[in-house]
Amino acid sequence: VQLEESGGGVVQAGGSLRLSCVFSTTIHERNVMGWYRQAPGRKREFVAGLASNGNINYGQSVEGRFTISRDDAKNTLYLQMNSLKPEDTGVYYCNSRLYTSPHNWNDYWGRGTQVSVSS
Repeated sequence: VQLEESGGGVVQAGGSLRLSCVFSTTIHERNVMGWYRQAPGRKREFVAGLASNGNINYGQSVEGRFTISRDDAKNTLYLQMNSLKPEDTGVYYCNSRLYTSPHNWNDYWGRGTQVSVSS
């Protein structure tokens, strides 16, 4: 599975961006897809996740501002980011977790797209 992110850029605080992640294969029914981000000098952190059954989770710092969605016809995952803050700055990575059994999985990552929010 190959993932390719796009949509990053430079935006002022309060602005919006929409990230896209195109999958090289059909979104599999056992996939859990999500977005993570990594700021300079910090660990990669969870931003939002979307399971194949429709369950959605958000990181505490983005809940109410970011929205994750998918378009199966386009094999694409989205992240709509509103009310952006300088602390949202970082490289955003698309993730696909394919479960092979309840306790085993393979993670696939994109190369990331840079988001920079100026104050």
